[in-house]
Amino acid sequence: MEKFKFPHAQTVTAVFVIPPRVHLLDMSGPAHIFYEAMDYGAPLTLAFTSVYAQRGEETSSSGLAFAQLQNFEMLALREGDLVFVPGLESHHLTDEDFYASIQPFLHWLSAQHTRGVKICSVCTGAFIVAEAGLFNGRQTTTHWKFQHVLKQRYPKANVLTNRLFVFQDNLYSSAGVASGIDMGLFLLEELYGTRFAAAVAREVVIYLRRGQDDPQLSIFLQYRNHIDDRVHSVQEWLSHNLDKKHTADQLAERIHTSGRNLTRLFKDTTGITIGQYVEKLRVEHALQLLRGNQKVETVAHACGLQSTNQLRTLLKKHSGALPSDLMS
Repeated sequence: MEKFKFPHAQTVTAVFVIPPRVHLLDMSGPAHIFYEAMDYGAPLTLAFTSVYAQRGEETSSSGLAFAQLQNFEMLALREGDLVFVPGLESHHLTDEDFYASIQPFLHWLSAQHTRGVKICSVCTGAFIVAEAGLFNGRQTTTHWKFQHVLKQRYPKANVLTNRLFVFQDNLYSSAGVASGIDMGLFLLEELYGTRFAAAVAREVVIYLRRGQDDPQLSIFLQYRNHIDDRVHSVQEWLSHNLDKKHTADQLAERIHTSGRNLTRLFKDTTGITIGQYVEKLRVEHALQLLRGNQKVETVAHACGLQSTNQLRTLLKKHSGALPSDLMS
């Protein structure tokens, strides 16, 4: 398995909160994404805690028990760390006694956000984050069944509908189990880049989905929602070797087939041609480099283009912008 290296990245702690009667997949889905990220070399540490400081055990809604949970008051988090708050059984969502019992946790959660920690709710975990006051004047979402309840209980929160996940001011929220995994992949993309997130998504055979109103999906993650290892292999090579020339026959040799068969296979699998895919890769890579104030000549070379005129033509075609428009 490919290992990524992050020699200058600080270790990020991802805390997974286990409220009483937690929805198992709301927690284990994102947790597994971050476990796989660790396995790929990301400098991560995972921690698990209850909403009660002194409670070391909790039981999920499906009956599976958790033990050896850490005291959240003992966790020393830093700016850039993450706290995931998963969903729980619906009877807790409007239970005043429950919220009264977790006031220390709510104060701790608010303090972590002030410190620069990213707070991430999954499904109805948004209610706990909202109870801490963190969604006041900010965007959030939750499971479609409970959006109206969230709006009624927390009228200061800007509850968005028909969204897989949303984020604002270091607050992330997702609509349900699967979108919690999507959100986890998006957070990995923010931390370690699109290629790393794509590698993790491929490892768990999950494709990062985004809603129409969410940020546009990176080309390094698009066209990867398939399970054909041969095409994945070609896509990986192309994304890492944009500055190198290639032919369909040369690419086909990598997966022990003919150029003609690869051309057909690639189009059938992704819906676009190899040439169209490479062009999209070049555009996004060029945009990233230009926004980083790289020289136009350097960007053209890094994208495998023969001249800066080719780069200008490509960008004008796909983004309607010229290199000078993108450099700060």
